[in-house]
Amino acid sequence: MKQQAFNPYLPAREYIPDGEPYLVDGRVYVFGSHDLFNGSCFCLGDYVAYSAPEDDLSDWRCEGVIYRKTQDPRLNEKDNVMFAPDVVQGKDGKWYLYYTLASNGVMSVAVSDTIAGKYEYLGVVRTPNGHVIGTSEGDVFHFDPGVLRDDDGRIYLYTGFSPRPGEGCDALMQGRRWEGSYCFELEDDMRTVRGEPTLVAPGIVSAKGTSFEKHPFFEASSIRKIGKKYYFAYSSVYCHELCYAVSDRPNGAFKCMGVLVSNGDVGLKGRKYLDAVSYMGNNHGGLVSVKGQWYIFYHRHTNRSSYSRQACAEKITFKNGKFEQAELTSCGLNEGPLLGKGRYPAYIACNLISAEGAKFSEKATEEEPCITQDGEGYDGPDPYITGMRSGSRAGFKYFDLTETHLISVLTRGAEGILTVTDGKKPLAVLVLSASEDWAPAKAPLLGGNPSSPLYFTFEGDGAIDFKEFTLI
Repeated sequence: MKQQAFNPYLPAREYIPDGEPYLVDGRVYVFGSHDLFNGSCFCLGDYVAYSAPEDDLSDWRCEGVIYRKTQDPRLNEKDNVMFAPDVVQGKDGKWYLYYTLASNGVMSVAVSDTIAGKYEYLGVVRTPNGHVIGTSEGDVFHFDPGVLRDDDGRIYLYTGFSPRPGEGCDALMQGRRWEGSYCFELEDDMRTVRGEPTLVAPGIVSAKGTSFEKHPFFEASSIRKIGKKYYFAYSSVYCHELCYAVSDRPNGAFKCMGVLVSNGDVGLKGRKYLDAVSYMGNNHGGLVSVKGQWYIFYHRHTNRSSYSRQACAEKITFKNGKFEQAELTSCGLNEGPLLGKGRYPAYIACNLISAEGAKFSEKATEEEPCITQDGEGYDGPDPYITGMRSGSRAGFKYFDLTETHLISVLTRGAEGILTVTDGKKPLAVLVLSASEDWAPAKAPLLGGNPSSPLYFTFEGDGAIDFKEFTLI
C-alpha cells in the first residue's frame, strides 16, 4: 500500500453512506448516496463515485460527479433528494444506475457506457403495459435498490421498504405494498419488469414464524452471487445492523443467517444493545471479495446526526458458506494492524461512548461526544472528537505496539486526565492542561502487543476536544 488505510476510508471531510462495492477490471468501485456535513436531511448531494486499485485499498480516487439529481425530470420540491443507488452491467455492455427520488416509491434508471459514468437519465421502472410501478395502490413501494446480473444474463431488481407500523410511514405508503423486499426480473431494456414480483425478505409484520423473525427486513436491499448461492444483505428494523440471507435461487426461498456488521458492534460476542461501543444509526452496505479477502462496506454516523454519515469497511470471515459478524475497527481495509509509529487523527475512532454508554446518534445531546468538523465542504482541517466529558471513551483498533514507547496527544478544553489502556491494563496516563487552543501532552507508553486496541478515557471537569495522537 502507498499508505495505511483507515476508517473512514474516503477523504476525511467526505460523507458517502450506503456504499455498494464492486470489483471491475482490477479496481474496486463504490457507489453510495451523498450526505452533506451538518445537512438538514439525508442524501442532499449529487452522486459521486470513488475507486481504488485492488492491489492498494488505501489509494481512493474520486471519479467525480457521476449523476446529478437535476437530470431526473421527476425532480420537484418534494422529491428533491436521491436515496441509495446501485449499479449493474446490462447484456449490451452498458452500465445502469437505479435509485429513487426521496420517498416517492418510484424507481428511476440512468445509463452510462462505463461504470464510472457519466450517467444519463433513461426512465422509470414500469410494467409491460407502461404502468409506472409505485404510483398506484397495491404497487410495491420502490426503495433502496439492489441489482444482480446472474450468470445466464438475467437481471434481477431487489427493492422494498418495511418500517414498523405506526412509526409515521403509513401515510407515506398510501396503500402501496411494504411487506418487505421484493424481487423483480427485468427485461433487456433494463426498465420493464417481467412477470410478478416475489417477496424475498419479509418485514416485521410478516416475518413472524420465519427465519427472519429475529431480524426482520427494513430497507437497504443488496445482492451478491457467491458460487451457486445468492446472498441477500439488508438492514433489519433495528437499523444499526446489516444482516444476510441465503438462497439457492435469486427470487425466493431465502433463509436469514444472521448479522454481517453492526455500527455499534451489537451482537458481536453476545454484546447487548445497551453495551453498544459507538453511537448508532441506520446502516446500509454491501459485500465484495478482493484478492480472496471478503469485506463488508457500511457507514457510521457523526455530528450527533443521522444526516452526516461516512463510509467504512471491515474484513469479514467467510467460511463454509457463512459469514461471521465483523468487528468495528479503525483499520478495516489495511493489510493488518496499524503501525505503532506515527500520527493518527482522532476521527478514525471506531468506538466512542459517554460515561452512560452510547445510543442512536440522532438522540445524542451536546453533553455527549461525537465526531465533528469545523466549517463545511471539503476544504479545512481534519474532523475531530468533541464533547468528551468525564467518563467518555474513544477507542481505536488495532495497532502493533511492540516497538512503541511514547504517546502524545493534542487536545483543547478542560484540564484533566486522559488514561490510555488496551481494555485490560493501563498503558499511559496523560495530564491535560486547560487550553482554548490545541495543546500537547505526552507520556511513556508501557508494553503493547502486535495487535492491540487503544482506549482513551477522559476524567475531569468540563469537556475536551480530541484532535490526534502520535505514537513514538
